[in-house]
Amino acid sequence: MGVSFGWGPAEARALAPGAACVVVVDVLSFTTAVGVAVERGTAVYPYRWRDGTAAAYARERDAVLAVGRREATGEHPWSLSPAALRAAPVPPRLVLPSPNGSTIAAEAAGGGATVVAAGERWPDGSLRPALEDLLGAGAVLAALRAAGGRSLTPEATAAATLWDATDDPAAALHGCDSGRELYAYGCRRDVEVAAETDASAVVPVLVDGAFQEAP
Repeated sequence: MGVSFGWGPAEARALAPGAACVVVVDVLSFTTAVGVAVERGTAVYPYRWRDGTAAAYARERDAVLAVGRREATGEHPWSLSPAALRAAPVPPRLVLPSPNGSTIAAEAAGGGATVVAAGERWPDGSLRPALEDLLGAGAVLAALRAAGGRSLTPEATAAATLWDATDDPAAALHGCDSGRELYAYGCRRDVEVAAETDASAVVPVLVDGAFQEAP
């Protein structure tokens, strides 16, 4: 019933079988965008490919195909929740105090939890660890550590410690490689929204193929 941490799809596949809940972190900007959409009452169907099949997938579900920059994700067979700095979703059967004194809760079957930092890609397709996702994962893990009741793996502990030791996470997001890249694209506002902390109490969870607000 512990909490683990890993990077990218390969570690997600390796760690997920032992977890009742998988929290995926892609701060710039997939999980932030999902959180903003869900808190406005929108169900989000993730789809891996950005080609003609995406439009067909949307039509099959009577959905509107989103127009975005480049974010995509696949479907997963376990309970899945996206995390961002705006609201750190909570693994199963845990209620965490947020900095403003409110609480955020999500329910799932018993078992451990895994927090996965999505990262970026190098030109050859290999994983590029991304600071913003490490900080986002660290925020979730630090909250779990503070709540007590579950052990963190050494990797999860290290991510939580980095979050606690970061004096200005917003400045880190604006200054990191991904943040500067979005600035170059003219998407400064994306970074500003992603850098908001404790701005939402909505917990998006993947249910029947769509991210929607947890009960």
